[in-house]
Amino acid sequence: MTFPIPPVLPKILKALGDKKAVDIQVLEVGDIASYADFMVICSGTSNTHVAALVSSVEDAFGKGEGPAYVNPSKDDSWWILDFVEVVVHIFKEENRAFYDLEGLWSDAPRRLKP
Repeated sequence: MTFPIPPVLPKILKALGDKKAVDIQVLEVGDIASYADFMVICSGTSNTHVAALVSSVEDAFGKGEGPAYVNPSKDDSWWILDFVEVVVHIFKEENRAFYDLEGLWSDAPRRLKP
């Protein structure tokens, strides 16, 4: 099943692109995950870059419109921003390779960025 693009997704992708996120991937997970329709995975080149990406996404939304839940790792190398329909994973590059979410979710269709 193809899920409609939620309104938050283009804003998230623009915010990540504006701060030069590395290798942005959009996975359609609605048929295989009960908690979201889309997953966005991207990387930053350093903890500072990762923090800038997180801030850019949060700043793209008005008060009360941003993520329902935000969870950083202890070392700030992996952030999860949960927008309910869309879950965003922002990694430091080496952590992204280690956790390999794209491999874990390899059966999820990749979507072209809207």
